[in-house]
Amino acid sequence: MTLRLTMIRDESQVSSERLEFRDAGESEKRPWHKYKDLLRQAGLRPTRPRMVLGWILFSKGDRHITAEMLYEEAIEAKIPVSLATVYNTLNQFTEAGLLRQIGVDGSKSFFDTNPSDHHHFFIQDEESLLDIPPADSVLEKVPQAPEGYEIARVDVVVRLRRK
Repeated sequence: MTLRLTMIRDESQVSSERLEFRDAGESEKRPWHKYKDLLRQAGLRPTRPRMVLGWILFSKGDRHITAEMLYEEAIEAKIPVSLATVYNTLNQFTEAGLLRQIGVDGSKSFFDTNPSDHHHFFIQDEESLLDIPPADSVLEKVPQAPEGYEIARVDVVVRLRRK
């Protein structure tokens, strides 16, 4: 499906509760109020880049995405956004608790739209992440934190390769 952002230059034409985002060939408006509310509840100002990137991120259900992947999706949808804006937005969403950042290599991070505690398989050949089913126990016992520290989160990434 090809997506196209309809830009409206005159601000008086845009309702405060909606932006127009149409599937190519469709005239149906998509409501933005839930993304605006989501951002406000997370303590973020609902700017257009945040709402548009939020729509791309969260409208497809739980998923794992890199900044570069999100940038490519935005460009394909004809959304004028810089890679720096994508990185900043992903980091802001992560700090606000909307996303969970998973580091798989020293320089590569994925952002998970499901911020709950869970673990992942990393498929090395495909450079993709999969959730480990919650019923599969990865750790029987979490180690004791050193004096003066507490465990904030446990991330387990199991690396897979094809046989």
